[in-house]
Amino acid sequence: MSSPSDWVARDLAHVWHPCTQMKDHETVPMIPLRSGSGVWLEDHTGKRYLDGISSWWVNLFGHANPRINAAVVEQLGRLEHAIFAGFTHEPAITLAEELVRLAPAGLNRCFFADNGSAAIEVAVKMSFHYWRNRGRPRKTRFITLSNSYHGETLGALAVGNVELYKSIYRPLLMDVITVPSPDAFGRETGASEADHARRMFTHMEAALEQNHGEVAAVIVEPLVQCAGGMRMYDPVYLQLLREACDRFDVQLIADEIAVGFGRTGTMFACEQARIRPDYLCLSKGLTGGYLPLSVVLTTDTVYDAFYDEYTKLNAFLHSHSYTGNALACAAANATLAIFREEPVLERNRTLAARMAASVEHLREHPHVAEIRQRGMILAIELMKDVANRTPWPFSERRGLRIYRLALDRGALIRPLGTTVYFMPPYVIEPDEIDALARVATEGIESACA
Repeated sequence: MSSPSDWVARDLAHVWHPCTQMKDHETVPMIPLRSGSGVWLEDHTGKRYLDGISSWWVNLFGHANPRINAAVVEQLGRLEHAIFAGFTHEPAITLAEELVRLAPAGLNRCFFADNGSAAIEVAVKMSFHYWRNRGRPRKTRFITLSNSYHGETLGALAVGNVELYKSIYRPLLMDVITVPSPDAFGRETGASEADHARRMFTHMEAALEQNHGEVAAVIVEPLVQCAGGMRMYDPVYLQLLREACDRFDVQLIADEIAVGFGRTGTMFACEQARIRPDYLCLSKGLTGGYLPLSVVLTTDTVYDAFYDEYTKLNAFLHSHSYTGNALACAAANATLAIFREEPVLERNRTLAARMAASVEHLREHPHVAEIRQRGMILAIELMKDVANRTPWPFSERRGLRIYRLALDRGALIRPLGTTVYFMPPYVIEPDEIDALARVATEGIESACA
């Protein structure tokens, strides 16, 4: 039987890991996992780690959830996958029906893909193609927010704005219009988040007024810019944006890949603004963290723009080999059944309050610039000089210090730069939240020393 060190050596001999400078693993330990249960991951030595970030924001109801396990196993005995062009199956049909029931009214059509970036590609291409089919071929551009993130494929990368991911590939990317984010961290002293959102919307209003004739859609992450440091903004911005998009005849793409399925306190973040986007992109928690699957929900108006005789060449000829994968759809149906049959959002409100209380003592920390929260997402912003908003040099890698200390203490906390955040599975217990906060506090004290 291989030892943990054997697994690490074999991995490093051949595997290239995501979002990683592989040279780091000369000093940062690679951890070979053996199993998972609930909020815990276990390595090959038997050490356990509290998964404080839902394994990159995907896991909703715990690792090895018995109910989702059973659904996948049952489906495996019937159909694992089949071509989704010209064929269909019960898991995909049931999933589409349930998503339409849950989503803002009017989003009646579901286009499946296999990951979050792919969903963004679908929405971007669909919007561009919609206007062409409607005889408006000049509408080819997209407006995005500064500090936004929508994925790593070229189209998704183009409509995002986190320089760490985007800058090196800029020569490959389409040109977009970027306006300042309504991120409430940048508000003036004494200003409310809503007032700041209204003030920042003037930039979006101006961009739409000036460019609407050539803009296909605006794309935003509703309420929380996750990869951009868990920066948050008030729902009033989405209300203003929906009204302006209607007024200027521009579509709205809501990227709820990270914030959907209860993360911000409501099933979908858009609900807090009482709006319906033209495209709703979902992935990550859709399958409870089990299997890759994404979906773009859109309206009958968009669908009808592609519904025509084949010879008109108006069809949306976008495809993925694993579109509508039956196993992934079965996992998603089991995940949504938990929402339907259990008081998940109500329970999350109690857990979110416990998360807030667990870090309240850090508000007076000399290097904590802000603690912010939307539902089950909590972020602690660290800075070298809080008064002057001076960050630590990125080269000091203070977030990495927190990550390594947390691993040593048995917790998975993976800061975004120097933003420490909690985004745990919804099955976390109050005492586990407190344990996560204790580890984070120790890590902050160590990293800020």
